[in-house]
Amino acid sequence: MHIAPIIPEGKICDYIDKTFRNDTPEEYVRQTIEKRLVNEHKYTRDRINVEFTIKLGSNKPRIDIGIFPENCTEFIQENIKIIVECKREAVEINNKKEGIEQLKSYMSACPNCEWGMWTNGKSKEVFRKVINNGHIIFEEYIDIPSAFGSIEDIDRPKRDTLKNAVVDNLLFTFKTCHNHIYITDGLQKQPAFFEFLKIIFCKIEDERNLPHPLQFYTTSAERSNPDGQLTVKKRISKIFEGVKKKYGKIFEANDVINLQPRSLAYIVSELQKYSLLNTNIDIKGKAYEELVGANLRGDRGEFFTPRNIMKMTVEMIAPKMHEKVLDSSCGTGGFLVTAMNYVIKQLDKELTVALGKSSSKWNYDEIKIYQEKISEIASSNFYGFDINPDLVKATKMNMVMNNDGSGNILRNDSLLPPHEWTEEFKTKLAEALQIDPSELRNSKSIGYFDVILTNPPFGSKIPIKDPHILEQFELGYIWVRQGKGWVKTNRLQSSVPPEQLFIERCWQLLKQGGRMGIVLPDSILGSPGLAYIRQWLIKNTIIISSIDLHVDTFQPRNGTQTSVLFLQKKTREEVDQEEKSGQMQDYNIFMAMVDKVGHDKRGNATFKRDAYGNEILIPESSLVDDMGENSEDENGGKSEAMIKLIDDQTDLVPNTFRKWKELEGITW
Repeated sequence: MHIAPIIPEGKICDYIDKTFRNDTPEEYVRQTIEKRLVNEHKYTRDRINVEFTIKLGSNKPRIDIGIFPENCTEFIQENIKIIVECKREAVEINNKKEGIEQLKSYMSACPNCEWGMWTNGKSKEVFRKVINNGHIIFEEYIDIPSAFGSIEDIDRPKRDTLKNAVVDNLLFTFKTCHNHIYITDGLQKQPAFFEFLKIIFCKIEDERNLPHPLQFYTTSAERSNPDGQLTVKKRISKIFEGVKKKYGKIFEANDVINLQPRSLAYIVSELQKYSLLNTNIDIKGKAYEELVGANLRGDRGEFFTPRNIMKMTVEMIAPKMHEKVLDSSCGTGGFLVTAMNYVIKQLDKELTVALGKSSSKWNYDEIKIYQEKISEIASSNFYGFDINPDLVKATKMNMVMNNDGSGNILRNDSLLPPHEWTEEFKTKLAEALQIDPSELRNSKSIGYFDVILTNPPFGSKIPIKDPHILEQFELGYIWVRQGKGWVKTNRLQSSVPPEQLFIERCWQLLKQGGRMGIVLPDSILGSPGLAYIRQWLIKNTIIISSIDLHVDTFQPRNGTQTSVLFLQKKTREEVDQEEKSGQMQDYNIFMAMVDKVGHDKRGNATFKRDAYGNEILIPESSLVDDMGENSEDENGGKSEAMIKLIDDQTDLVPNTFRKWKELEGITW
């Protein structure tokens, strides 16, 4: 019987040599860099040595990572080609003992070492050692070369040399860029965030500009002198002019990039090696949403939904290509991006069949057709509302970064009576829905959506007290117990938590037969005093499923116990029939409890353990990636990495639900 290896408490399994090391902040940085060296730079594990001892005068320090030439047979100090020093975030570049001078001393002591990199996770410095008239000179570079790359590829990336980001490297890069703007340009966090997003847009637009050569780059020489920095600013500003024309709903015509040339050149150098279009959605989403959360989170009960919960909900609700999808409290747009990518996979499959070849073999014209179809789906079928104007902008940018379509992301207080919606909002919404704005008259005339996915703001600290808002909702009135049931009175409640009204608003926004997945506090499903809400739900919806989430799901920011409720809006005929007969239709409800959500109450990742409570390791290639394919260890040499497996049950629910749905005869 095969027994999975276990990890001792407080240890981490090294990605390269499988040695157990202490789980420290510095080690986290090193493990992230090791994964980047293997997966992005394509160095084989047999070329990489961790904690390699060198001789430096009378001392024998250990370098964090040493990379040797290809097919190297003798692992000695004289053969080291690249040195990487990894420090914890608190260590500064100019630290006397552990800063870049330490790296330079190690490089000098290794006669054939040409490259060196120093990083603390938030900053990175790269040097190339050159001998000039017997003197050692350290030239600054943007990055170390890849295993099969040239120095020219570092300075001027080509489409076929762009790399997909892995694990937390994109998050590191995003944070580094944002902090650089914050510190170097003296901008506050929020303006710094939006300046950074202008650069992201330029990067994506440049990647999409097929078949023209990439223009989003800075050479090492340009980055290091004022004239070169001005050249970079001119080049990127030209891309931004095209961005403004294409995304007029996001940027004003007179918007400019408000960054110093030095700062802009640095940020371009950090981003230019990556393909933002092709990097896995979860890696992009995590990096983007953590950055948004750190800079734009408000105080209106905004607790952004974890990615695994959104993925589970979207897979269960299964939106189709022709269906109109809404998030009425869209936050950073996570639900919409996840749903859009679910639909894009359907499109990918259809086009693969129609063209008779996989997407990796499509030519430029076929890719163009694909991108145009995605934009068409986004502009006609995807909608997001939020009261926070900054989050509306952030959602549009998230949509563009992930799938080339900002959709119809509009600022609106979703609970306002429709006759109080702004003319601008009604006009834009009506245009997208291809209806007359006058049709959006009241709460009974707004049911235009097939699917709603949402996590509304909730909590007693932000109650709704306005009678004009409350009177639109049956749940805004006082209900009294009568016999075994509840009866609505004609008296309004004095205040109602927003999530209770959002249930009914989402129901109003659905077409008859439409369906929703909504995150709600458990009190709605279990509190005796809220039984009238459950009665209202049973009367007006078919309760498809209830998924009970672990109390740590929204930690470390919120400890509210929540569930995801899946509802289908009954047709008018179904409601009338049941009222006439006095008999509710009988049906089964899919219920599940998710006990493990992949993190603890502090937000730290939790991993699968054996029967004795020890964390276990599995071969990296046994993981199935986002496209449903097995990861392959392309990197030869030492046997493949052993990694910990996140202890998350949410990925088990959709498949079980799908099988149940088939047995129940539910066809969506």
